[in-house]
Amino acid sequence: MTKRNRNYAAIIVSITCLICQQFAHSFGVDRQFFSSRQRALLDKGVKSHYDAATISATRLSAATGISLGDMSVARQDESTSSSNKEGNKVGVLFLNLGGPTTGEDVEEFLYNLFADPDIIRLPGPLSPLQNTIAMFIAKRRAPKSRAAYESIGGGSPILKYSNAQADLVAKSLRERYNLDVNTYIGMRYWKPFTEDALDKIRKDGIQALVILPLYPQFSISTSGSSLRVLQEEFSKHSSRYGDMVHTVVPAWYDRPGYVKAMTDLIQNELDSFSDEEIAEAKQVSPNRPPKHILFSAHGVPKSYIEAGDPYQKQMELCVEGIKKELYKTNSPDDVQIHLSYQSRVGPIEWLRPYTDDVLPELGESGVRNLVVVPISFVSEHIETLEEIDIEYRELAHESGVTNWRRCPAPNTDATFIQDMADMVYEALMEPSQTVTEACVANNIEGVNLERFDDAVAVTGVLGVGADGDLYEVDGPLQSKERINARAAMAGVLLTILLELASGKPLTHLLGF
Repeated sequence: MTKRNRNYAAIIVSITCLICQQFAHSFGVDRQFFSSRQRALLDKGVKSHYDAATISATRLSAATGISLGDMSVARQDESTSSSNKEGNKVGVLFLNLGGPTTGEDVEEFLYNLFADPDIIRLPGPLSPLQNTIAMFIAKRRAPKSRAAYESIGGGSPILKYSNAQADLVAKSLRERYNLDVNTYIGMRYWKPFTEDALDKIRKDGIQALVILPLYPQFSISTSGSSLRVLQEEFSKHSSRYGDMVHTVVPAWYDRPGYVKAMTDLIQNELDSFSDEEIAEAKQVSPNRPPKHILFSAHGVPKSYIEAGDPYQKQMELCVEGIKKELYKTNSPDDVQIHLSYQSRVGPIEWLRPYTDDVLPELGESGVRNLVVVPISFVSEHIETLEEIDIEYRELAHESGVTNWRRCPAPNTDATFIQDMADMVYEALMEPSQTVTEACVANNIEGVNLERFDDAVAVTGVLGVGADGDLYEVDGPLQSKERINARAAMAGVLLTILLELASGKPLTHLLGF
């Protein structure tokens, strides 16, 4: 690229940023409305929910027929039965991302993904263009994505693993708690969709529902997006679900059972390094530990975190918890732990450090023995089987990491399945947390998981919302964060429009 073209590029980028900022300011800030119940949750740090603990627990107990006695007694005393009463149906809804079954499904799957406003967040006046932009991106990315899926067998295995996990959790609940449950899979971007699962739940006459996102850490772009769909469905069809009690487990990254399952899986990989491989690492880098672990988490845009998404904090706490367990049997002199983020797309800033930057740095610094851990994922799919196993492994080898190990996702690991079953049972024992309350609780630092018009209130299954006046949330921090995030997306839109108008990539127009 010539010096003149670099100057042109700098000018264009600067002008684009100024236009985006002025654009965002000119339209002001979207007004966010919450019912008085939700406002109270925000003001009191969700404490008001627990003031109604007895009522919530009683409703769950009535719906399930399960005694609310001490869980440890229910587990240990064989004479204590936790079986739900005949005729009372308990359901467990597992939420996940979804993935194309065949190569022919890829473009439609990508369209569903990018049409989600929690994935691409456009300024309000541009929201009518969401579907058009999603269609454009899906068509552009489909050939590359289709090739990636072909490299792992033609489609995503995520539904297969999700079904297996659901079946095993139901089996564990039946064997360990004498509790019969119906299980359902609700995918966000491919079949079976969340709406389809809800329809089946209604037809089955479920009276108590545990909603369990298959994401250990909460993010607006994963669990938050799926919960928003549930909130909308419950609001639009409140008469269908009004008699069903539900509770949500929004995040579970710090559960001892999950931490133990991950620790054991990682330890198996650490133990697989031979004496020769360890000796080689010590010879190359005598002042560094001979074994390294890289937790590779799915990234999210940095603007989400700045706006209050708890994902990064929960991820760091999760890694710290596993690290603590690993160091009970491994010395820091033998094992060093790193965290990075993968799967970024587009020109905006995502969480750093990026995995594809960290791998070359590790190799160049003399790291030879590396275990890569896909920490955001509970089952194998495209990000583990293709991005990590193929792309990142090749990059690591090119960078000098000669002894590569990849920790498997939990999948159907026995410890993991048992912990999920415990999670469901405990959710039935504890005060319920509704979809609305889960959204608000994770929105407390400013991420807007729900958007309400001033004439519309949201009524959840348990009557949350629509209970009084609506309050406007419009503080300076929220304003600044929302403008920054949407200005960035406006920049993406301008890039797309330039490419559409010229038929060429922006980099080509700038002389790259």
